[in-house]
Amino acid sequence: MAIRKLPIGIQDFPRLREEGCLYVDKTAYVHKLASEGSVYFLSRPRRFGKSLLVSTLGAYFEGRKELFQGLAIEKLEQDWIEYPVLRLDLNAEKYDTPQALLGILNSHLCRWEERFGMPKADEDTLSRRFQGAIQRAHDQTGKRVVVLVDEYDKPLLQAIGHPDLLEAYKNTLKAFYGVLKSADTHLRFVLLTGVTKFGQVSVFSDLNQLKDLSLHPQYAALCGITEPELLDTFQPELVALADRQKMTSEECLAEVRRMYNGYRFHPDGPGVYNPFSTLNLLDAKEFRDYWFQTGTPTFLVELLKKTDMDLREVDQIEIMAEDFANYRQDADRPIPVIYQSGYLTIQKYDPELQLYTLGFPNAEVRKGFLNFLLPDYTGIERGRGGFHIAKFIQELRKGEVDAFLTRLQGFFEGVPYDLSDRTERHYHVVFYLVFALMGQFIRTEVKSTKGRADAVVYTDSHVYVFEFKLNGTAEQALAQISEKGYAVAYQADGREVVKVGVEFDKEARNIGRWLVEGSA
Repeated sequence: MAIRKLPIGIQDFPRLREEGCLYVDKTAYVHKLASEGSVYFLSRPRRFGKSLLVSTLGAYFEGRKELFQGLAIEKLEQDWIEYPVLRLDLNAEKYDTPQALLGILNSHLCRWEERFGMPKADEDTLSRRFQGAIQRAHDQTGKRVVVLVDEYDKPLLQAIGHPDLLEAYKNTLKAFYGVLKSADTHLRFVLLTGVTKFGQVSVFSDLNQLKDLSLHPQYAALCGITEPELLDTFQPELVALADRQKMTSEECLAEVRRMYNGYRFHPDGPGVYNPFSTLNLLDAKEFRDYWFQTGTPTFLVELLKKTDMDLREVDQIEIMAEDFANYRQDADRPIPVIYQSGYLTIQKYDPELQLYTLGFPNAEVRKGFLNFLLPDYTGIERGRGGFHIAKFIQELRKGEVDAFLTRLQGFFEGVPYDLSDRTERHYHVVFYLVFALMGQFIRTEVKSTKGRADAVVYTDSHVYVFEFKLNGTAEQALAQISEKGYAVAYQADGREVVKVGVEFDKEARNIGRWLVEGSA
């Protein structure tokens, strides 16, 4: 098989095409957007192809027909008109001072002014210079202007947790982006992309013509890779992956789907694969957590530190449509931001109740999200969680409950809070994180006819039913499993049922005694 080049890390459309890289053809969307012509906004998670989309639109509006040979748009577009394109990329800068944002805006303005003419005397602010650059570009070329802004919200996201800096960035960007309203007669097309939509901070308050594509049904697959696109574009790479993993084609596709598919940006839209993870998988031919190797956004870290959200409720959480559209960086209501960041996706929608159900899109995200939070709930050194999780798996597979709980004690030893400041829920969450990261079939607070088991864990040979008490004894916890019939449903399972009652020692701020009953 001839070597086929995967576009890993390539976000520049001209380079991608000139170097002969594989390309998932999204140009029909580009033509549709351009034909409708509007001021658009698109929110997508990081590493989801936003920059490549901006670059593709830039090449199209520059009339570079040769780059689109063999693609869908070649048959759709007849005119290939060249427009003046102003591209603003805010992705690369580190925004730690007000001057950092002012500097990058000034840098772009200077390049546009060199191309289309220097500013007039009364253009003494960044926004006035932007207005002037747009008008001169229109006047000079006779064509209305295309403005493409990549990662418009990067400065705002980096300033979360620094109120003064955030306020300075809000004021600067509000005035700057507001030009897109006043310059409307000079504009052919506008697209702003980002992770979040800061509607509440009035960054977009002047853009009442803004069309938000983030939840638009016709553009749900604008970024990302659908399964038909995956099979059509990367079939040889999928065959090579299956061979490397010693899987059948069906087994391999099922695992790719489980790990990287599942994003949904409209209730009726198709599921899409994370493009960054998928391309890296096809290159390395190994199933890994590629998306999380690129790091967790700082703004999400800061937000989650402030929230008192019960992590067990994150997956399959329900949220009203009016709250889902709430883009505030609010520790009391972090779910919309977690969704926009790519850690949750739309599972279903009830139009009558206007109620969304959100959940983890795939195994990579679920594992990465919970593994990221594990140190904050246990005090374990970041990066060491994987070792302990592997040992947990070994111990429960062997039926070594004592070793499992002894290791769990080590987790609690690092909890940096007094037990009096923590509720029983905190320790339920620690159990949940451990079990979920073990990759077993895990249900927390499983309902029975008489109550709830705190956790039920399956291995190939055992079913473990856990009950733990913050203000009680191991004997009481074990008795509750029997009295409430928590283990009854598993008696016919064929595996050994193990009941585990655990107490917490308030003085030690840790697991105290436990009792294990081998067979129900």
